[in-house]
Amino acid sequence: MFVVSDVHGAYRELARLASLGETVLVLGDLVNLIDYRTNSGLLADVFGRDLVGEVVALRTTDPEAATRLWKRAEAEGGIDVRAALSERLAESYREMREAFLDAGNVDLDVIHGNVDDPDLLRMHLPAGARWAQGTTREIDGEVFGFAGGGVPRIGTPGEVGDSEMAATLAALGPVDVLCTHVPPALTMLSDDVIGGPGKGSVPVLEYIERHQPSRHYFGDVHQPRAIRMRHGDTECVNVGYFRATGRPVRHTAG
Repeated sequence: MFVVSDVHGAYRELARLASLGETVLVLGDLVNLIDYRTNSGLLADVFGRDLVGEVVALRTTDPEAATRLWKRAEAEGGIDVRAALSERLAESYREMREAFLDAGNVDLDVIHGNVDDPDLLRMHLPAGARWAQGTTREIDGEVFGFAGGGVPRIGTPGEVGDSEMAATLAALGPVDVLCTHVPPALTMLSDDVIGGPGKGSVPVLEYIERHQPSRHYFGDVHQPRAIRMRHGDTECVNVGYFRATGRPVRHTAG
């Protein structure tokens, strides 16, 4: 079984992985909203690369100022970001589905990340993919639980507040392996050494401390201070930035 996150448009690479015939858990951020290495992506298509570059520069030194810049650009330009992105998101998800046409029978469990539109993503899943958000699944004797979404930042459709995340996690109950998009609120896992602090989820951390799953898989942070660490009885693992690396994490039971 493989686990990936932060696909960000690398659909053909994901389809090649899925075509190997093993289960693949996809932990969100399927679309490429911003590639911070090049300032390209769907938001650059809406706002232009210059503005995206300003936001990228600010996100390390002053994340709140970066958010204010987005809001000001939206207001001054008369842009409804969600409406402007909706068509582009749908087109990107159609590209995802097309990339799987030659992949054969695939077995994917998919949740959304903060840059995804959950409804559009679910609508465009390729054949063989399962919408796993808020569900549990037993695989090879272990119970996996899935909770997608990211912490609120700039108002993207996949952001979820603490109360919603807490409710989703509570409905899962205890699991052996927790799969989320967002990391727990632990500095070494939630801080991005380039992108700055603030991506950790308190409800996810509280769930781990309460139920102590053997493993917690997540993504979201592209350049974390630590890729993995143990918190209590739980091994927390950032499965990586799939768009950049093309490498999955292999899950082994136990």
